[in-house]
Amino acid sequence: MRIFGGFRSGEEFFYGELRGDEVHRLAQPYWIQVTPTGEVLPLATVQIDIPVAPSKLIAVGLNYADHIAEMKRDEFGAPLIWFKAPSSLLAHLSVVEIAFPEHRTDFEVELAVVIGIRTKNVSVEGALRHAFGYTVALDITDRDLQKQEKQFGRCKSFDTYTPIGPFVYADAELSDVAVNLWQNGELRQSTRTRQMIHSVAEIISFASQSLTLFPGDVILTGTPAGVGPIQFGDQLEAAIDNWPRLRNSVAIAQKDLQSER
Repeated sequence: MRIFGGFRSGEEFFYGELRGDEVHRLAQPYWIQVTPTGEVLPLATVQIDIPVAPSKLIAVGLNYADHIAEMKRDEFGAPLIWFKAPSSLLAHLSVVEIAFPEHRTDFEVELAVVIGIRTKNVSVEGALRHAFGYTVALDITDRDLQKQEKQFGRCKSFDTYTPIGPFVYADAELSDVAVNLWQNGELRQSTRTRQMIHSVAEIISFASQSLTLFPGDVILTGTPAGVGPIQFGDQLEAAIDNWPRLRNSVAIAQKDLQSER
């Protein structure tokens, strides 16, 4: 398995391949081409940043039967998809900022897929060849807004509402691995990817029938049961298989009352 990510050294951002405790700097985003520059930096000397930069951030809902039951919804015959704003992406160890603290705002852990090649009308059988790699993500959701509005885009697209990372794993076998989330050290969500109603291959194929997926695009594949509210001071940890955990803290968003002129 090869491991990739986004990193920052001082004020400079770059993509790199992680090999042990070393980050091998790349000349361009890894999903375009893996081209090492020859520069190697110790992981301990760089900051882990957002590992993706998608043109589209696609979410899938109601993809685990136990989550459908807890939300009191009915199963769809096909994957339920919508878009999240890429500006909602958040790096490992960064802070989720609750936009409306008076609303119920929930965590949702998900397996995320990074597309590796241009994908249109791909078959289920060929779909996984179009995935560059995989990572872990959280789909933070304002439940009050979700209940008020028919569209899911706004309630899930506030700044910081999609933590992702820390890294992206290529050549991973994920048909039956653990997906877990801990809130303040207590296990809240736990499932295995074999419990998905629609597999990763089926989701990629389905999405590609409606729109063109480009290299670097990201698809969140749905959350299991156990979703729950977050509040100021919470510590969230999300993991897939034995990968390093995605860790984020929670705070209240500071409102800027001065408008730009």
